[in-house]
Amino acid sequence: MAVPHFIELAKIGSPSLGYITVGQNSNLPFTIQRVYWTYFTPDSVIRGHHAHHELEQLIFAVSGHIEFTLEGLNGKVQTFLLDSPNIGLYIPRHYWRTIKFSHNAVLMCLASMEYQEDEYIRDYSTFRALAVTYDS
Repeated sequence: MAVPHFIELAKIGSPSLGYITVGQNSNLPFTIQRVYWTYFTPDSVIRGHHAHHELEQLIFAVSGHIEFTLEGLNGKVQTFLLDSPNIGLYIPRHYWRTIKFSHNAVLMCLASMEYQEDEYIRDYSTFRALAVTYDS
């Protein structure tokens, strides 16, 4: 089973000219089917509170910093801090997440599937029930 981890993409450029980072299907762990971004999230708000059945994501803080707390079906909880625009957090399926944003954070997500509401696991007890299946 895949586990969350950082993926560093090349930072091309220089301090005097600026940088570009490129994510394309040849350097990602899945084929991109959707891209979205969130912004203007107040730093007092905690978002997320869901997992996914099959969706994989690679998430970047293109501005500010973003803290992800992830829980796997095995119950292990990990915290990841995104604070560099060329380092993404790979999140495989079946990871419950909560997300805290700095006041100026912009989150960009590369996703393996187009949006499907039934792909979301929005109830924590339903997520934990999947662990019983996982352990079997």
